[in-house]
Amino acid sequence: MIKSAVTISVVEQIRGGPFVFWDNIAEGCRKAAELGFDGVELLVPGPEALDGVDLEELLERHQLRLAAMGTGAGWVIHGLKLSDSDPAQRQRARRFIRSIIETGAPLGAPAVIGWMQGRSDPTVDRASAISHLRDGLNELGGYASEQGVPLLFEPLNRYETNLATTIFDGNAVLECLDTDNVRLVADLFHMNIEESEPAASIRSVRNRIGHVHFVDSNRQAAGRGHIDFELIAGALEEIGFDGYASAEALPIPDPDEAARQTIDTFHRYFSV
Repeated sequence: MIKSAVTISVVEQIRGGPFVFWDNIAEGCRKAAELGFDGVELLVPGPEALDGVDLEELLERHQLRLAAMGTGAGWVIHGLKLSDSDPAQRQRARRFIRSIIETGAPLGAPAVIGWMQGRSDPTVDRASAISHLRDGLNELGGYASEQGVPLLFEPLNRYETNLATTIFDGNAVLECLDTDNVRLVADLFHMNIEESEPAASIRSVRNRIGHVHFVDSNRQAAGRGHIDFELIAGALEEIGFDGYASAEALPIPDPDEAARQTIDTFHRYFSV
Protein backbone atom coordinates (compact mmCIF):
# COMPACT_ATOMS: atom_id res chain seq x y z
CA MET A 1 0.00 0.00 0.00
CA ILE A 2 1.29 3.47 -0.88
CA LYS A 3 2.02 5.55 2.22
CA SER A 4 1.82 9.31 2.78
CA ALA A 5 4.56 11.58 4.11
CA VAL A 6 5.21 15.28 4.56
CA THR A 7 8.50 17.18 4.60
CA ILE A 8 10.07 18.99 7.55
CA SER A 9 13.13 21.22 7.01
CA VAL A 10 15.36 22.78 9.64
CA VAL A 11 17.87 24.16 7.11
CA GLU A 12 17.78 27.94 7.41
CA GLN A 13 19.77 28.49 4.21
CA ILE A 14 16.90 27.26 2.04
CA ARG A 15 14.05 28.93 3.85
CA GLY A 16 11.21 29.47 1.40
CA GLY A 17 12.10 26.30 -0.50
CA PRO A 18 9.78 23.36 -1.26
CA PHE A 19 9.35 21.95 2.24
CA VAL A 20 6.03 22.04 4.04
CA PHE A 21 6.92 22.33 7.73
CA TRP A 22 9.87 24.31 9.07
CA ASP A 23 12.05 24.86 12.13
CA ASN A 24 10.58 22.51 14.70
CA ILE A 25 10.74 18.76 14.12
CA ALA A 26 8.56 17.94 17.12
CA GLU A 27 5.84 20.36 16.05
CA GLY A 28 6.02 19.14 12.46
CA CYS A 29 5.57 15.56 13.63
CA ARG A 30 2.62 16.53 15.79
CA LYS A 31 0.87 18.25 12.90
CA ALA A 32 1.66 15.42 10.49
CA ALA A 33 0.11 12.91 12.87
CA GLU A 34 -2.98 15.04 13.47
CA LEU A 35 -3.60 15.25 9.72
CA GLY A 36 -3.18 11.51 9.27
CA PHE A 37 0.17 11.24 7.48
CA ASP A 38 2.00 7.94 7.75
CA GLY A 39 5.47 9.46 7.94
CA VAL A 40 7.76 12.46 7.67
CA GLU A 41 10.74 13.23 5.43
CA LEU A 42 13.46 15.29 7.13
CA LEU A 43 16.01 17.74 5.78
CA VAL A 44 18.64 18.70 8.35
CA PRO A 45 21.98 20.60 8.12
CA GLY A 46 23.70 17.44 9.33
CA PRO A 47 23.37 14.71 11.96
CA GLU A 48 24.34 17.19 14.69
CA ALA A 49 21.02 18.98 14.15
CA LEU A 50 19.34 16.02 15.85
CA ASP A 51 21.51 16.19 18.97
CA GLY A 52 19.13 16.32 21.90
CA VAL A 53 16.20 15.13 19.78
CA ASP A 54 14.97 11.63 20.58
CA LEU A 55 13.68 11.09 17.08
CA GLU A 56 12.75 7.46 17.64
CA GLU A 57 10.62 8.35 20.67
CA LEU A 58 9.05 11.28 18.85
CA LEU A 59 8.04 9.15 15.89
CA GLU A 60 6.74 6.37 18.13
CA ARG A 61 4.69 8.80 20.19
CA HIS A 62 2.96 10.11 17.07
CA GLN A 63 2.81 6.71 15.36
CA LEU A 64 4.83 7.96 12.40
CA ARG A 65 7.64 6.48 10.35
CA LEU A 66 10.72 8.24 9.03
CA ALA A 67 10.12 8.10 5.28
CA ALA A 68 13.46 9.51 4.11
CA MET A 69 16.35 11.83 4.97
CA GLY A 70 17.40 14.54 2.53
CA THR A 71 21.06 15.29 1.77
CA GLY A 72 20.54 18.66 0.08
CA ALA A 73 22.21 20.59 2.89
CA GLY A 74 25.50 19.07 1.77
CA TRP A 75 25.25 21.20 -1.38
CA VAL A 76 23.40 24.21 0.00
CA ILE A 77 25.62 24.74 3.06
CA HIS A 78 28.92 23.10 2.16
CA GLY A 79 28.95 23.19 -1.66
CA LEU A 80 29.52 19.43 -1.86
CA LYS A 81 28.62 17.34 -4.90
CA LEU A 82 29.40 13.81 -6.02
CA SER A 83 30.41 14.99 -9.51
CA ASP A 84 33.00 17.55 -8.36
CA SER A 85 36.19 17.76 -10.41
CA ASP A 86 38.22 17.75 -7.17
CA PRO A 87 38.71 14.23 -5.72
CA ALA A 88 39.01 15.61 -2.19
CA GLN A 89 35.67 17.39 -2.54
CA ARG A 90 34.06 14.23 -3.88
CA GLN A 91 35.29 12.36 -0.81
CA ARG A 92 33.86 15.06 1.47
CA ALA A 93 30.53 14.75 -0.34
CA ARG A 94 30.53 10.98 0.18
CA ARG A 95 31.36 11.37 3.87
CA PHE A 96 28.48 13.80 4.32
CA ILE A 97 26.03 11.44 2.61
CA ARG A 98 27.34 8.53 4.68
CA SER A 99 26.54 10.51 7.82
CA ILE A 100 22.96 11.01 6.64
CA ILE A 101 22.65 7.32 5.77
CA GLU A 102 23.87 6.46 9.27
CA THR A 103 21.33 8.84 10.80
CA GLY A 104 18.30 7.48 8.99
CA ALA A 105 19.15 3.79 8.72
CA PRO A 106 18.41 2.82 12.36
CA LEU A 107 14.87 4.09 11.74
CA GLY A 108 14.57 2.36 8.37
CA ALA A 109 14.84 5.58 6.34
CA PRO A 110 16.83 5.91 3.09
CA ALA A 111 18.86 8.98 2.14
CA VAL A 112 17.85 10.99 -0.95
CA ILE A 113 20.54 12.30 -3.31
CA GLY A 114 19.22 15.10 -5.49
CA TRP A 115 21.10 18.39 -5.39
CA MET A 116 24.29 16.62 -4.35
CA GLN A 117 24.55 14.92 -7.74
CA GLY A 118 25.89 18.27 -8.97
CA ARG A 119 26.29 19.23 -12.61
CA SER A 120 28.90 19.52 -15.34
CA ASP A 121 30.60 22.91 -15.63
CA PRO A 122 33.83 24.40 -17.05
CA THR A 123 35.85 22.33 -14.55
CA VAL A 124 34.29 18.94 -15.38
CA ASP A 125 32.71 17.76 -18.63
CA ARG A 126 29.42 15.87 -18.58
CA ALA A 127 30.89 12.42 -19.22
CA SER A 128 33.38 12.83 -16.38
CA ALA A 129 30.72 14.27 -14.06
CA ILE A 130 28.44 11.27 -14.67
CA SER A 131 31.37 8.90 -14.14
CA HIS A 132 32.13 10.55 -10.78
CA LEU A 133 28.44 10.41 -9.90
CA ARG A 134 28.25 6.69 -10.68
CA ASP A 135 31.35 6.00 -8.59
CA GLY A 136 29.75 7.80 -5.66
CA LEU A 137 26.42 6.04 -6.04
CA ASN A 138 28.18 2.68 -6.25
CA GLU A 139 30.05 3.23 -3.01
CA LEU A 140 27.14 4.81 -1.16
CA GLY A 141 24.58 2.32 -2.44
CA GLY A 142 26.74 -0.49 -1.12
CA TYR A 143 27.20 1.28 2.19
CA ALA A 144 23.45 1.85 2.52
CA SER A 145 22.92 -1.86 1.85
CA GLU A 146 25.22 -2.68 4.76
CA GLN A 147 23.06 -0.39 6.90
CA GLY A 148 19.90 -2.20 5.79
CA VAL A 149 18.31 0.57 3.69
CA PRO A 150 18.18 1.51 0.00
CA LEU A 151 19.71 4.69 -1.40
CA LEU A 152 17.49 7.06 -3.37
CA PHE A 153 18.61 9.02 -6.44
CA GLU A 154 16.48 11.91 -7.68
CA PRO A 155 16.54 13.24 -11.25
CA LEU A 156 16.05 17.02 -11.22
CA ASN A 157 14.84 19.48 -13.84
CA ARG A 158 17.20 21.22 -16.26
CA TYR A 159 17.42 24.36 -14.11
CA GLU A 160 18.87 22.38 -11.18
CA THR A 161 21.19 19.90 -12.92
CA ASN A 162 22.37 18.91 -16.38
CA LEU A 163 23.21 15.31 -15.47
CA ALA A 164 20.02 13.33 -14.80
CA THR A 165 16.97 15.40 -15.72
CA THR A 166 14.52 12.61 -16.58
CA ILE A 167 13.55 9.21 -15.22
CA PHE A 168 15.22 7.75 -18.35
CA ASP A 169 18.47 9.59 -17.52
CA GLY A 170 18.31 8.45 -13.92
CA ASN A 171 17.68 4.85 -14.94
CA ALA A 172 20.65 5.00 -17.34
CA VAL A 173 22.88 6.06 -14.45
CA LEU A 174 21.65 3.21 -12.25
CA GLU A 175 21.90 0.54 -14.97
CA CYS A 176 25.69 0.90 -15.00
CA LEU A 177 26.11 0.48 -11.24
CA ASP A 178 27.50 -2.64 -9.61
CA THR A 179 25.08 -2.29 -6.70
CA ASP A 180 21.36 -2.92 -7.12
CA ASN A 181 20.55 -0.99 -3.94
CA VAL A 182 19.90 2.42 -5.52
CA ARG A 183 16.33 3.41 -6.42
CA LEU A 184 14.87 6.40 -8.25
CA VAL A 185 12.81 9.23 -6.80
CA ALA A 186 9.92 10.19 -9.07
CA ASP A 187 9.50 13.88 -8.27
CA LEU A 188 6.30 14.97 -9.98
CA PHE A 189 7.33 18.65 -10.16
CA HIS A 190 10.55 17.86 -12.03
CA MET A 191 8.77 15.29 -14.17
CA ASN A 192 6.11 17.82 -15.15
CA ILE A 193 8.90 19.96 -16.65
CA GLU A 194 11.00 17.25 -18.28
CA GLU A 195 8.75 14.27 -19.10
CA SER A 196 6.26 14.25 -21.97
CA GLU A 197 4.21 11.53 -20.25
CA PRO A 198 5.10 11.20 -16.54
CA ALA A 199 2.83 8.20 -15.96
CA ALA A 200 4.42 6.35 -18.88
CA SER A 201 7.89 7.18 -17.55
CA ILE A 202 6.96 5.66 -14.19
CA ARG A 203 5.74 2.49 -15.92
CA SER A 204 8.92 2.29 -18.01
CA VAL A 205 11.19 1.77 -15.01
CA ARG A 206 8.76 -0.18 -12.79
CA ASN A 207 10.67 -1.58 -9.79
CA ARG A 208 13.32 1.15 -9.98
CA ILE A 209 10.96 3.65 -8.32
CA GLY A 210 11.71 3.80 -4.62
CA HIS A 211 10.10 7.08 -3.52
CA VAL A 212 7.73 9.71 -4.89
CA HIS A 213 7.76 13.44 -4.26
CA PHE A 214 4.03 14.08 -4.29
CA VAL A 215 3.75 17.67 -5.48
CA ASP A 216 1.94 19.59 -8.20
CA SER A 217 3.10 21.25 -11.42
CA ASN A 218 3.72 24.61 -9.71
CA ARG A 219 5.63 23.00 -6.82
CA GLN A 220 2.69 23.63 -4.55
CA ALA A 221 0.68 21.02 -2.70
CA ALA A 222 -0.85 18.25 -4.78
CA GLY A 223 -4.18 19.53 -6.07
CA ARG A 224 -3.10 23.17 -6.49
CA GLY A 225 -1.74 22.77 -10.04
CA HIS A 226 -2.56 20.85 -13.20
CA ILE A 227 -0.97 17.39 -12.80
CA ASP A 228 -3.37 14.55 -13.58
CA PHE A 229 -3.02 12.56 -10.36
CA GLU A 230 -5.43 9.90 -11.53
CA LEU A 231 -2.93 8.91 -14.22
CA ILE A 232 -0.02 9.04 -11.76
CA ALA A 233 -1.87 6.97 -9.16
CA GLY A 234 -2.81 4.43 -11.79
CA ALA A 235 0.80 4.05 -12.93
CA LEU A 236 2.11 3.67 -9.37
CA GLU A 237 -0.51 1.09 -8.51
CA GLU A 238 0.17 -0.78 -11.77
CA ILE A 239 3.89 -1.18 -10.96
CA GLY A 240 3.10 -2.25 -7.40
CA PHE A 241 4.75 0.74 -5.76
CA ASP A 242 4.37 0.52 -1.99
CA GLY A 243 6.70 3.27 -0.80
CA TYR A 244 6.01 6.85 0.25
CA ALA A 245 4.31 9.66 -1.63
CA SER A 246 5.98 12.54 0.19
CA ALA A 247 4.94 16.18 0.03
CA GLU A 248 8.05 18.10 -1.02
CA ALA A 249 6.00 21.22 -1.71
CA LEU A 250 6.11 24.95 -1.13
CA PRO A 251 4.24 25.97 2.04
CA ILE A 252 1.62 27.95 0.09
CA PRO A 253 -0.63 29.57 1.26
CA ASP A 254 0.83 28.38 4.58
CA PRO A 255 2.31 25.14 5.92
CA ASP A 256 -0.87 23.89 7.56
CA GLU A 257 -3.01 24.39 4.45
CA ALA A 258 -0.34 22.90 2.17
CA ALA A 259 -0.21 19.79 4.35
CA ARG A 260 -4.01 19.58 4.54
CA GLN A 261 -4.35 19.93 0.76
CA THR A 262 -1.75 17.21 0.25
CA ILE A 263 -3.37 14.63 2.49
CA ASP A 264 -6.80 15.36 1.00
CA THR A 265 -5.44 14.78 -2.51
CA PHE A 266 -3.56 11.68 -1.37
CA HIS A 267 -6.76 10.13 0.02
CA ARG A 268 -8.64 11.06 -3.14
CA TYR A 269 -6.34 9.09 -5.41
CA PHE A 270 -4.76 6.33 -3.36
CA SER A 271 -6.33 3.43 -1.53
CA VAL A 272 -6.26 3.84 2.25
